[in-house]
Amino acid sequence: MEIRLGSVLLIAALTSGCSWFHRGAKAQPEIVPEPADADTSIISPQVQRRVVKTPKIKAKNFEVGVNFGALSIQDFGTNPLYGVRLAYHVTEDIFLEADVARSKAGTTSLQDVFPNITVLSESGRRFTYYDLDVGYNVLPGEVFLGRGRAFNTALYAVVGMGAVKFAETDKFALNFGVGTRILLTDWLDMHLDVKDHVFETDITGRTKNVHNIEATLGFAYFF
Repeated sequence: MEIRLGSVLLIAALTSGCSWFHRGAKAQPEIVPEPADADTSIISPQVQRRVVKTPKIKAKNFEVGVNFGALSIQDFGTNPLYGVRLAYHVTEDIFLEADVARSKAGTTSLQDVFPNITVLSESGRRFTYYDLDVGYNVLPGEVFLGRGRAFNTALYAVVGMGAVKFAETDKFALNFGVGTRILLTDWLDMHLDVKDHVFETDITGRTKNVHNIEATLGFAYFF
């Protein structure tokens, strides 16, 4: 009896052990070897490149324009002024310009008191100057008109020399001044300038250096 009971217990133990072994064996993941010819590189997307052609924009270094304003001729009052201007932009900051302008002198305070006194003849009252200047853009920037419009600007200084024909004589003159340029479009700009023309004269009876200050508004075309 004891032998049979021991045999039954032994068989039950072996049966449960085999089932546990099979369950444990199935729980282990099966490792599948990777094929030798498998491609492990990163897949790059096939993007079709678009060819972009850069437009050939012509450099617009020259500008020609007109200006008008007022000229204060020392001892002869303030009078209208008009002229033309040609400029060449050497670099982004440096430019050369040539100016020709004309005005007409008024009367002196002595003539206002004594109208019969003639200081200058009619042709001698013409004031014409020719300038060659060098300019430098000191402060480039922008000006905004409202929320949707912005214009490129530049504050510049100019200095140069030239000739002044006044009182029927030609005088060597120096000039210097400041101005601002506003680019209205890519081919049109507006100038606001203040310049002083200095030369030596003896029209009033004694030799002295006179200052003739102008304030002008001008428009120029780039090409």
